[in-house]
Amino acid sequence: MSLDVSPALLEQAERGEVDEVEFVDCVRTSLPYAWEMISSLVAQLKVDGGAFADNQTPPPDEQARGQLLRALASDAIRGALQRHFGVRLAFQNCHRVAVFPLDSSVDETLGRFTSVRSQVLNQSPEFRDC
Repeated sequence: MSLDVSPALLEQAERGEVDEVEFVDCVRTSLPYAWEMISSLVAQLKVDGGAFADNQTPPPDEQARGQLLRALASDAIRGALQRHFGVRLAFQNCHRVAVFPLDSSVDETLGRFTSVRSQVLNQSPEFRDC
């Protein structure tokens, strides 16, 4: 799934720099499932505290899965979302999104979450084709 870029945003890009607030709004409207997932995890992290908040429920359909993949596989989108929400994002499988605070006290936990070991331990046959 591609972003639904407005003519005004495209014109900005053609002229040079793109306003990041407008880009983030484009992501919000183009990838609503991914936006809601990340927004809700950020809210959960703020309410619950702790080292991170994550989602372990698979997306309801392939369109939603595609939105998560698009948001987290694109360096530009992922970076803009991290700056907008003030968090670090991590991603495993085709649906396990996690948000970590920018606080360096969680670096070890983030490192474990994003490690090769954690990736291997998070595999299961139902995720093979996601």
